[in-house]
Amino acid sequence: MCGIVGCILKTDKAAPVLLDCVQRLEYRGYDSVGIATYSSSGINIRKDKGKIDEVSEELHLEELPGEVGIGHVRWATHGLPTRENAHPHTDCEGKIAVVHNGIIENYKELKDQLVSEGHQFLSQTDTEVIAHLIEKYHKEGFNLEGAINKAISKLHGSYAFAVISTDEPNKIMGVRKESPLILGLGDDEYFLASDAPAILQHTRRIIYLADHETFTMDEDGITVKDRNGQIVDKKVETIKWTPEMAQKGGYSHFMLKEIHEQPEAVKNTLSEVSDIENIVSQFPHFKRITFVACGTSYHASLVGKYLFEALLGLPTDVVLASEFEFSEGAIDPDSLVIFISQSGETADTLKALKIANKKAKTLAIVNVLGSTATREADYVIFTRAGPEIGVAATKTYISQLTCIYLLAACMGKNRELLDELQQIPDYMKTVLLLEEDIKEMAAKYKDAQDFFFIGRGFSYPTAMEGALKLKEITYIHGEGYAAGELKHGPLALIDDDVPVVAVVPPGKSHDRTLSNVEEVKARGARVIGLGSEDDQVLSYEASDMIKFPSQIRELISPLLYVVPLQLLSYHMSVQRGIDPDKPKNLAKCVTVE
Repeated sequence: MCGIVGCILKTDKAAPVLLDCVQRLEYRGYDSVGIATYSSSGINIRKDKGKIDEVSEELHLEELPGEVGIGHVRWATHGLPTRENAHPHTDCEGKIAVVHNGIIENYKELKDQLVSEGHQFLSQTDTEVIAHLIEKYHKEGFNLEGAINKAISKLHGSYAFAVISTDEPNKIMGVRKESPLILGLGDDEYFLASDAPAILQHTRRIIYLADHETFTMDEDGITVKDRNGQIVDKKVETIKWTPEMAQKGGYSHFMLKEIHEQPEAVKNTLSEVSDIENIVSQFPHFKRITFVACGTSYHASLVGKYLFEALLGLPTDVVLASEFEFSEGAIDPDSLVIFISQSGETADTLKALKIANKKAKTLAIVNVLGSTATREADYVIFTRAGPEIGVAATKTYISQLTCIYLLAACMGKNRELLDELQQIPDYMKTVLLLEEDIKEMAAKYKDAQDFFFIGRGFSYPTAMEGALKLKEITYIHGEGYAAGELKHGPLALIDDDVPVVAVVPPGKSHDRTLSNVEEVKARGARVIGLGSEDDQVLSYEASDMIKFPSQIRELISPLLYVVPLQLLSYHMSVQRGIDPDKPKNLAKCVTVE
């Protein structure tokens, strides 16, 4: 996830406005920033890695000349955070500049073709192929609009980009496909941005682009066309959000916004499959897998254990990073040690990684390109969740799970699972429609002092993650247990004051978990059941029921059944008067032991 902006002003310089706009999008990315403006001297670009204020102080971004320009704040996806990889990117002659949000899935293929034709690339990004494709078709005789349309026809993936060119000055053109892009209308001034907060200080009159729509913006106005080149009469809407509300996309909190961003996060992470297949092709024969992680990432690793043992028959361990030094004796050259960390900077995880590197092959699953873990592991898989502002992990957890499923499917050459994973974003959108029911449910249980979450097999880590979310943001004591362990102690704590959340998808664990539901009901507990929409027994036994599409089988249930538990904790937190984005005593990245 990155942020793009652009503007055409009547008399004022564009650069100070573009700088203000990207500063308001820094939550979308913060590892590099750049601005390009057009003036009589041509296209002027200043960019570098680092936070916006730091780069601006060094390069004086606001001093660029011209009334037309584009800008970008980056969350690295292809290529490390460097000056060369920062946007905007240009063609060979510096006559075309591009800023881009999204992922070009076939960029390697396109880059190889363009290099063979003589194009010279300066970065490792996927974005640069857009500039060179436009250059290629422009030289073949197409005008800028035609060259952009030809380039679009070659791109696979999700993207929103904006282009300026010296051959058609005082104009910005671009397109949206599965990545956010809005246009803004001021008083004879025009704007574009990934999100509304970037331009709310300048206009509240917004045009929302649909997928495959292109736009041309010049001093005379804005023209929008559909994928067939027909002009579209777009409705201009007036936003009533405050700038802070807009930064959160209209959601009350970043956590809620990030829960709703999970279908997009999964979709973006699924695009990593070709890179994962390439990594797997380099693997020697491993006899054992060990996952190492902390907190939420530990729960994702537990799902990995069940998955790797069920699908690959590989003995798999899961070790807390802080405890790894006591288990290193079991690691040998035939082991693959997988480290999972949202930031790639977690102190305990990095300490364990250094130990493992001396004895085994290591793989890091991380969300931050260029982080320490990515430099020290033998192999790296990137989650594509984008920046996560809320302290409690939601979309990063789902993206980690997606990577684990992709890795298992690729190692096992399981085409059926790979195809099934492609359906997860749509299933997730369906699950998110349950929010209003979950909000009402939260009101019923928000005053409880203790909760138990139970599940078996693949549902056990989901129960643990549900309990963790409850503890983190509601300050209610919650415990996740393997359902079969209830009778070995926890059952003594169950009574009518302790609600129990039972994760009961259809499958191997279903009937025995239902027996555990009966046990806690017999002790007076109210049960919140999570199960299939056609599970009549669970629906009858549970006090409240969260129903899922019946096609969701047990194997993939961890990717979906956790979402209502995130929402349940979120709404209970809000109803208890707590800020879920900033739970007490917790921080986003633990970089100390």
